[in-house]
Amino acid sequence: MFSWVKQEQGGRNKDGEMYQTVTEGLQSLYLKKLLPLEDTYLFHDFHSPALEAADFQSKPMVLLVGQYSTGKTTFIRYLLEQDFPGMRIGPEPTTDGFIAVMYGENEGIVPGNALVVDPKKPFRKLNAFGNSFLNRFICSQMPNQVLQSISIIDTPGILSGEKQRISRGYDFAEVLRWFGERVDRIILLFDAHKLDISDEFSEAIRAFKGQDDKIRVVLNKADQVDTQQLMRVYGALMWSLGKVINTPEVVRVYLGSFWAKPLQNSENRRLFEAESQDLFKDIQSLPRNAALRKLNDLIKRARLAKVHAYIISYLKKEMPSLFGREKKKEELISRLPEIYCILQREHHISPGDFPNVAKMQDMLQHYDFSKFPSLKMKLVESVDKMLATKIAGLMSMIRDEESKAPPAMVSGGAFEGSQDGPFGRGYGEGISAGADAEDWIVSREKHRYDEIFYMLTPINGKITGVNAKKEMMNSRLPNTVLGKIWKLADCDHDGMLDDEEFALAQHLIKVKLEGYELPAELPEHLVPPSHRKDPTADAMYNHSED
Repeated sequence: MFSWVKQEQGGRNKDGEMYQTVTEGLQSLYLKKLLPLEDTYLFHDFHSPALEAADFQSKPMVLLVGQYSTGKTTFIRYLLEQDFPGMRIGPEPTTDGFIAVMYGENEGIVPGNALVVDPKKPFRKLNAFGNSFLNRFICSQMPNQVLQSISIIDTPGILSGEKQRISRGYDFAEVLRWFGERVDRIILLFDAHKLDISDEFSEAIRAFKGQDDKIRVVLNKADQVDTQQLMRVYGALMWSLGKVINTPEVVRVYLGSFWAKPLQNSENRRLFEAESQDLFKDIQSLPRNAALRKLNDLIKRARLAKVHAYIISYLKKEMPSLFGREKKKEELISRLPEIYCILQREHHISPGDFPNVAKMQDMLQHYDFSKFPSLKMKLVESVDKMLATKIAGLMSMIRDEESKAPPAMVSGGAFEGSQDGPFGRGYGEGISAGADAEDWIVSREKHRYDEIFYMLTPINGKITGVNAKKEMMNSRLPNTVLGKIWKLADCDHDGMLDDEEFALAQHLIKVKLEGYELPAELPEHLVPPSHRKDPTADAMYNHSED
């Protein structure tokens, strides 16, 4: 079953501790250290199936979840910039199953039952959910540049109202939980006109408990409301999420309209563009952080497996040897919260590492506690050693791998459209304004800056730092910002400003007041003509002045 590990022996040294790649190290640590503990204490029956080679080697995955008609399938179409096999878009629930959109040389669809027997795909353990689920699960393969770096999972539209009372034929929340444990990013989509969180949606979000670091929220179709309505919609969404996601931290919400059609309301265009670029950067970073995410998930799994071993062995220890087993079993199940507290104190475990009490009580009803194994400290100590020493070695390997060969970012599709050229974010704005102009952009307002300059009584064509400070302080910018502006504007570093340097300082103040960031170094196009190394710069500047 785990023959894939035997193929990885080549990267280890004589002590068997070195690995050629982080992925190889994770596989080996799981098989040698963690899997024996999981097998002994029935971890796979209670929590999560055993991991396979494909779980470690698969590309980063993005899971899209939301109510019907919030734009999940359209969002995928927007990222890929082409239709994918099995795609259906409509105002009513159209995606009636799970679609794994993955890279393939030949375009086509692989049905669920065939998909779960493919050892190269990370879906083999989904066969536990039965035919009702597998009949609604397909893999859509196509040659697309975006899919060379990531895979995307489309989900059925979550129902609301009367529709959510209809059974799907499989445990929808459990399927989402299975995917949530294995994907790199979970995107919850909301419609600006559909903010209510139904019972099924609440259950779906709760299924992602423990995966909070993976969750991002997208408020789609935000161009269909004006600015005032958008503020109210955003507030209502945060209030609704606060009741479901029980964390003090505010979840990140991206606003925008994620489809390739004209904005219905363009007054927030700049905001939408900035938000979409932030979301794209987050998705693009997934390949770079994939190894770290798998390492993090393995650590979480190891901590849960340890706690589970303590629980199972404690229940075994408390069982009588002959009589009154059923009665004792019922007593132990009802006392499970108290047992959690005992184990917390005894083994110094954080309360957050324990599984859900109610779910654990329900599952324990079906087991004979007397057949549970006793605590084997060797297995627990082996996992402790892995967490204390082996994981640290893999962490350093991740940094080494990134420095030698950084993983390629997600490219192609919508990720290509706005990176370069005049439609790139910030092109021709803020500090970049005037980069492709023939004249010095500051000269357009220099006559106004000159009036202020000569009122500050320059000496030999320059003003002192004291006089410049009085004028620059009128902007009300913090001293740290004004200090940076002074360093950028004082091109000859003589502690004084001539008329061009003063005009440049005023221009930088204006850029900052408009909400743009200042550069670490002054760009070439902003250097005053008289301070440029190119002798033709003065002639160009004098020509524009004439």
